[in-house]
Amino acid sequence: MPEEIEVGAPRTRNRWGEGDRLRGEILDAASRLLSELDGEDGLTIRGVARAVGIAPASIYQHFTDRAALVAGLIRYEFARLRVLMEAAEAQVGPEDVVGRVRALIHAYCRFAMDHPGHYRLMTANGSSRQSPDARPVGPLVEILDLLNAAFARCGEAGVPLRVPVERAGVIAFVGAHGRVALFHTSAAHTGPDAVLAFADELVDLVFA
Repeated sequence: MPEEIEVGAPRTRNRWGEGDRLRGEILDAASRLLSELDGEDGLTIRGVARAVGIAPASIYQHFTDRAALVAGLIRYEFARLRVLMEAAEAQVGPEDVVGRVRALIHAYCRFAMDHPGHYRLMTANGSSRQSPDARPVGPLVEILDLLNAAFARCGEAGVPLRVPVERAGVIAFVGAHGRVALFHTSAAHTGPDAVLAFADELVDLVFA
């Protein structure tokens, strides 16, 4: 239970105007706890407050309730994932447009394999629709847009695609998501290298 998690030394009070810092510390603590707990259901305001070293009332100054804290955590994790993906892409030369696509998908898969609890929470709550005909919105869609932009640069560089750009992004994402799901259910029979190899094969299939 969250209440049983040991709390370190009391937190030093932030100076006036450092509320954003406390918000970040709350989300960082919630992220760490999610790694230790058996799913999001075990995450509580009281447990997060104890992990940060503050009173629960201090969390309510930033998050109105547990649902708001979880929503903030989802945004926080998607931002972390995006930073990792963009950093991986930046390590590949701009002329290697296909290699940059691979780097993005590899970073996505590694994050998903390394953080299964976070990943389940993120993919279950990362997008929504305002109406049945509207385009989905949310941080998960923003990750998909990142992939679409990478595929678009391939087309602009003269690397032909078998499908339209927006379909290429969906195919890559859905394929990677499904392969990671299999990894989490049968990790004893496969490893991260097999997941990344599948991602490479998937990318190859998208190009003409």
